[in-house]
Amino acid sequence: MWKKKSVEKFSAFPYIVAFLNCGLWLLYGLPWIQQQGSLLIMTINGIGLAIDMVYLMLFMLYSKKEKRMKIFFIILSEIVFIGSLAILVTTLLHCHKQRTTIVGTICMVANISMYASPLTIMKLVIQTKSVEYMPFYLSFFSFLCSISWTAYAIVRVDFYLLTANVMGAMLGLAQLMLYATYYKYTGRQITERQTQGKLDLVEKTVSGAAQKASNEASV
Repeated sequence: MWKKKSVEKFSAFPYIVAFLNCGLWLLYGLPWIQQQGSLLIMTINGIGLAIDMVYLMLFMLYSKKEKRMKIFFIILSEIVFIGSLAILVTTLLHCHKQRTTIVGTICMVANISMYASPLTIMKLVIQTKSVEYMPFYLSFFSFLCSISWTAYAIVRVDFYLLTANVMGAMLGLAQLMLYATYYKYTGRQITERQTQGKLDLVEKTVSGAAQKASNEASV
């Protein structure tokens, strides 16, 4: 995107969902929600939130005005939602267990949505038989991330982390299988496009030279 100064057919949806997910898990890790808090959860999701902001800034920078405004208002609504949730659970609920249950359930849904978000482009992948706009590293590290957090949730005995990341592992595996199925076609299509582009350039050059020669002969 940075090199081409264009978002092309890349989707901002996985990064929008990841932004919401990191914000919610950051809230979940705070000592006002969990009795002792979780420095690990807060640190990782705080860093994730910062990285997602960079990704979304690139989308806003290189998207058309209509899409840019849409992304901006979605992000703004997510920030308002997280802030409202934090205020409501800390003022209306006075028990850490209740706060953990409510915020943990919402985090679980957001986490599963984040792991499933790259599948939104699945239709395009199947139609074009190309994974060009389905980033491999996003799917690969989502799978590794879900496996790691599943192990952590088992050790910590955290139902919300465990449920979300078991689902995430299955969704990540589905994405990798889809990538493996259509990967071989992608390189071929890119090569064909590049070859066609070169041929078109040659044809235009030859046509231009012939036209120029014809004009000179007429003169």
